[in-house]
Amino acid sequence: MQPQIILLKEGTDSSQGKPQLISNINACAAVVDAIRTTLGPRGMDKLIVDSKGQATISNDGATILKQLDIVHPAAKTLVDIAKSQDAEVGDGTTTVVLLAGQFLHECKRLIEEGVHPHNIVRSFRKATRLAIEKINEISVKVNKQDPKELRSILEKCAGTSMNSKLIHQQKDFFAKMVVDAVMSLDSLLPLDMIGIKKVPGGSLEESLLIDGVAFKKTFSYAGFEMQPKRYDNPKIALLNIELELKAERDNAEIRVNNVEEYQKIVDTEWNILYEKLDLIHKSGAKVVLSKLPIGDVATQYFADRDMFCAGRVVEEDLKRTMKACGGAIMTTAHDLNDSVLGTCAKFEERQIGADRYNLFMGCPQAKTCTIVLRGGAEQFLEETDRSLHDAIMIVRRALRHDAVVAGGGAVELEVSKHLREYSRSIASKEQLFMAAFAKALEIIPRQLCDNAGFDSTTILNKLRARHAEADGKWYGVDVLNEDITDNFTACVWEPALVKINALTAASEAACLILSVDETIKSPRSSYDGPAPGGPMGRGRGRPM
Repeated sequence: MQPQIILLKEGTDSSQGKPQLISNINACAAVVDAIRTTLGPRGMDKLIVDSKGQATISNDGATILKQLDIVHPAAKTLVDIAKSQDAEVGDGTTTVVLLAGQFLHECKRLIEEGVHPHNIVRSFRKATRLAIEKINEISVKVNKQDPKELRSILEKCAGTSMNSKLIHQQKDFFAKMVVDAVMSLDSLLPLDMIGIKKVPGGSLEESLLIDGVAFKKTFSYAGFEMQPKRYDNPKIALLNIELELKAERDNAEIRVNNVEEYQKIVDTEWNILYEKLDLIHKSGAKVVLSKLPIGDVATQYFADRDMFCAGRVVEEDLKRTMKACGGAIMTTAHDLNDSVLGTCAKFEERQIGADRYNLFMGCPQAKTCTIVLRGGAEQFLEETDRSLHDAIMIVRRALRHDAVVAGGGAVELEVSKHLREYSRSIASKEQLFMAAFAKALEIIPRQLCDNAGFDSTTILNKLRARHAEADGKWYGVDVLNEDITDNFTACVWEPALVKINALTAASEAACLILSVDETIKSPRSSYDGPAPGGPMGRGRGRPM
């Protein structure tokens, strides 16, 4: 009789071995099924309602996975690769999850037959390396010297990114806008210098690109109507000062014996405020923006002197104005001089839809721009914002890394063919694993066909036959005509980086999940509070 050995805390849940690996693969398959149908121009959208009852309608893989709140530890890996693809490249989030899921799906039968996971992992790593070399070899370099050609290529990349989004009808209109926005930035292409503002109402075509900073008019006191709404070359003061009289009931206690003393206190308070206002006026600033409130006395004071003021400006907008117009955000009114004041070519307040917007145009310092989106429903605007974010990221990447490939499943099939041919030259078991990797890549064109309602088997057979020929490397699915076409001449272009990143991330995730053979879940600690659904007291530690 041997005594029982207890290593882990009581209640620890551990499962290991082959069944655990299969279970992890099945969990990932469930995640893939959730977003499988969102791929491509005919992809469907998902409506997700969160715990607060807020509805999100989206087609973006990363957004859907973030909203789903997945708890399975292995399946969370897929959420992470979608997030990393979103952060690094911006587009291809559904692609990367589909690829990872399909790699695992192909491994599942091999593992059930008793293959050791590390043999598969080794082959997959090699296959990924070969695939990336192939993409780099066939990608087409962009001639950056010719601005006209560069612009047309960027517009096509932005258009391809928007093909699968809600706004695909207006993709030409938005592609130009996105390229203008990215081209207006300086060489580092900082993403935070493109502001996106949403104004409900109007049609999508009424969206506009403002060369400069634009933000919604903030809360104003009486007197703002008398302020001018347009200036040329104004000086702009950026402040972090409160310009209003405050009732000192919260943080001060003053004892006075007679009315004169009280009057002195009140007068001093007014004098302090007026001294600040005088200093701001004397600095020559015409536009005063403050992060803190600007009260009614100050508003009247500025109106009398033909100055414009806005209080409670959001910090992000204030910082963008500072970067664009120059100057500095001051916390005192005493040192206001030309070196800390910003300027711009033109300031105006304009009505956009139901809101009034303050526009700063022709900013001398940093290059910045603001896209003002118009549209019907709130969710529609949110989804348009997400689609434009993807397109902006794609254009930035295409500018940085000047290689493009054809989309629509063309590049995946070409790489798949290359790996299949290579696998035939290997004598060992590795041939099987390479072929599985190559087969998994076909999920992209297959899913594009399935989502459009085509017969995927027929179209894939046509594509395989075409890719076997010498000039067929850019042939992919033609969603518009239910056929195959040369997607390079059809201008379905994507930066090569999107594909390389998606392949690397998907392969890494698959290898990571394959190398896990045991899951240990620790029990909840005893001081984590009562178990869900357990008895609750009446508060303050009293029993029921």
